Amino acid sequence: MTRMTGGRALVEMLRRHAVDTIFALPGVQNDALFVAFYDAGEALRVIHTRHEQGAAYMAFGYARASGKIGTYAVVPGPGLLNTTAALSTAYATNAPVLCISGQIPSDLIGRGFGLLHEIPDQLGILRTLTKWAARINHPSQTGKLVNEAFRQLRDGRARPVGLEMPPDVMALETEVSLPPPGEPPAITMPDPELIGKAAALLAGAKKPLLFVGSGAAAAGEEVLAVAEILQAPVVSFTGGKGIVSERHYLAQSALAGHELWRSADVVLAVGTRLHQPQVRWGIDSDLQLIRVDIDPVEITRVVRPAVGIVADAGPALAALHSALDRRNVRGQSRREELETLKSRTLAKLADNLGPQCEYLRAIRAELPDDGIYVEDLTQVGYVGRVAFPTYQPRTYIHSGYQGTLGFGFATALGAKLARPDLPVVSISGDGGFMYNVQELSTAVRHGIDIVAIVFADGAFGNVRRMQKEDYGNRLIGVDLHNPNFPKMAESYGVAGVRTTTPEGLRRELAAALRRRGTTLIEVAVGEMPDPWKHLVLPRVRGAR
Repeated sequence: MTRMTGGRALVEMLRRHAVDTIFALPGVQNDALFVAFYDAGEALRVIHTRHEQGAAYMAFGYARASGKIGTYAVVPGPGLLNTTAALSTAYATNAPVLCISGQIPSDLIGRGFGLLHEIPDQLGILRTLTKWAARINHPSQTGKLVNEAFRQLRDGRARPVGLEMPPDVMALETEVSLPPPGEPPAITMPDPELIGKAAALLAGAKKPLLFVGSGAAAAGEEVLAVAEILQAPVVSFTGGKGIVSERHYLAQSALAGHELWRSADVVLAVGTRLHQPQVRWGIDSDLQLIRVDIDPVEITRVVRPAVGIVADAGPALAALHSALDRRNVRGQSRREELETLKSRTLAKLADNLGPQCEYLRAIRAELPDDGIYVEDLTQVGYVGRVAFPTYQPRTYIHSGYQGTLGFGFATALGAKLARPDLPVVSISGDGGFMYNVQELSTAVRHGIDIVAIVFADGAFGNVRRMQKEDYGNRLIGVDLHNPNFPKMAESYGVAGVRTTTPEGLRRELAAALRRRGTTLIEVAVGEMPDPWKHLVLPRVRGAR
């Protein structure tokens, strides 16, 4: 046993779990924790931000870009509440994020005295936004609860977790025995009988089809091996982009997937909610579904599949490939057919959404294959979900079904800190960028080099277009007064430039990727064509 404070015990347990970076903002309830951060010295890098939301989004970006656990620490009450958009984004995208929150003094929790930062049932709020959350009520509980937090982060479906610690517990010095970090959870292996059933269905399929999501991010080789033996196209939405390089003819966008869904007879879905196909595109009795997922609830959430396999993606696909190989399954090459499909769907998209596609081509031309692209909610970003080619996993970061406007810039900073060896580009609209514009200061203070592209149309453009076209031009709350973005960037010590064309964007992006330091590129744009009629696709199977 060693005599230490609760704050030091918490920091020591974080270090035992290999946490070396924490995104944080100090405050009176967390003073003893920050003393422990200071005492950890170079063993723990503390990135202090200008807003709690920025800290949480940076932890989210750190997790998404690396697959490692992103950790942040904030004061209770408004501090924690400022991070809830990021927590919900991490939950929606299966990101392993650890939230550490302070509390009011432990003997006053729940008594309603109106103390600084007191809110009713903070732990209850935290539990509704995470996979698991708990309060550390004494330094001696720290080891056990931190180990449980990391077990929850690593076991099964990755989602955020939370810990809170009152200030008196952080400051209390006592004898503490800290356990070693728990053993990593065992890999969930597939049921051989279910693998056999899945292999039999796929072996007999005339038009097999694969869908992959973020749950298959670490199983790219296995996905491709199964796809190649079947000659089955691999379709991904935002979560699965890059798991199979989009240079491969088998890798297809959701647009092509919609067309393929119409005639598929067996679909293998790995690590994906498969929401759009099941809910929007339709299912009928001629379609057999095989689901592979670590979360048994997800497998049957919408419909019960023909075969449901609860397992980690890698071993499940490896076993499935072996079973197909034993059956001597060898699909006839579909290269010409699928290359034609890919070209046709992308050409049609470019015909209808030319401005967005031209800007996306400019970015892709300069961003290296392994460069990280962070998509905020903007007219160009929406189209990028199907038109931006992605070549490696974890290089396309999005907010999933949560759609958290303004998350992109701060998230990109966290991604860069996780992968300092890779270039990182964020794209935002002028509306979303201003949500976390203050983190330009953080980028300079901590030397975080990214390129922030801001498409500026002087409005919340998506909403403005809908008000104009769908609601009789009743425009309200959508027009924006913007700063001079390049001058604002320069006031922070950030390089700021402005352009108005795709060619100009490509030129400025190339220059930005060569220089040190963060660069902000404002791209002045006008109203763009409506993407949704081309991205939200109709039912093609089953009852209408």
